Amino acid sequence: MRHSADFINLSSTAGTVARMLNQTDLARDLTLASSALTLSALLIARRWLPEIIAQPVQSFLPWLLAPTLLLAAVALATGSRVGLATVVLPIAAWAVLFVPQLVAAPDGVHSVDEFRVATQNLGTGGPAPELADVAVVAVQELTDRNRRAVTTTLDPDHPYAATVGTVGLWSRYPLTDIQRLDLGQGWARALRARMHTPTATVTVYTVHLGSVRFGDTDSRNRTLRTLSDLVHQDPADRLLVLGDLNTASTDPHLATLTDTLQDARSGFGFTWPSPFPLTRPDHILTRGFTTHAATVLPPTAGDHRATTATLTPQPPQDRR
Repeated sequence: MRHSADFINLSSTAGTVARMLNQTDLARDLTLASSALTLSALLIARRWLPEIIAQPVQSFLPWLLAPTLLLAAVALATGSRVGLATVVLPIAAWAVLFVPQLVAAPDGVHSVDEFRVATQNLGTGGPAPELADVAVVAVQELTDRNRRAVTTTLDPDHPYAATVGTVGLWSRYPLTDIQRLDLGQGWARALRARMHTPTATVTVYTVHLGSVRFGDTDSRNRTLRTLSDLVHQDPADRLLVLGDLNTASTDPHLATLTDTLQDARSGFGFTWPSPFPLTRPDHILTRGFTTHAATVLPPTAGDHRATTATLTPQPPQDRR
């Protein structure tokens, strides 16, 4: 009888352990599956998220690959079939969104009428020294503290310049029709000029859109709409928008510009923050140009890196 009781106790213990293991596996699978579905929702349905959640998610969207790969590693290490099956969803969503950007590249072909353009938010620092070799340079957050550094770097090789408030444009080509633009910010953070290269006349916008705060994108959204209206109404065949738009490349709000303009970049092209860039609020948007190369320059003392593009004017098109 004693042996029988011991056997019953062992069986009972084994059953309890099995149930605990099953419960542990179930909890693991539920955790992995719910995490994978959450990541999928952030990647796929971000347009419909509340603004307070959508703005940071959209700004740093490519980085959702990191937790996705972590989930895949945990599912693989623990042998969770449910986890492995569900983590395929965010991996596929990420690939659809970003692999085309990573494999697409400027054509790399050079032409005799190409020129380089750049934009940099200076912040508390000066311009990247490499900008001295760029034909057209737009800067934002131009102040009395950094103006001397800017003029020292750019004036020798850029005889034409225009400044309005805290934005500026330096060019190797003549600038005419310089205008201050009112984007509704209360102070000057945008200008428009006509630039005359040897082979084309180009309308150039240099802008610094309204700032974004956590949960507050009203200023950015308002100034972005105003800029978009100006650009859409502009009849120029060749047009550039250079500046800090406070809008990531992955933010759907940028489509109000990129539905008619091309984003001149290669890969993700992150520019902020300068020491370790995580997102790209700084943009070179074009109409009537072919992009041959695009780069992000090394960090400076400021909080944004400069971004550059090599462009060639396209033949004029009928915009009626």
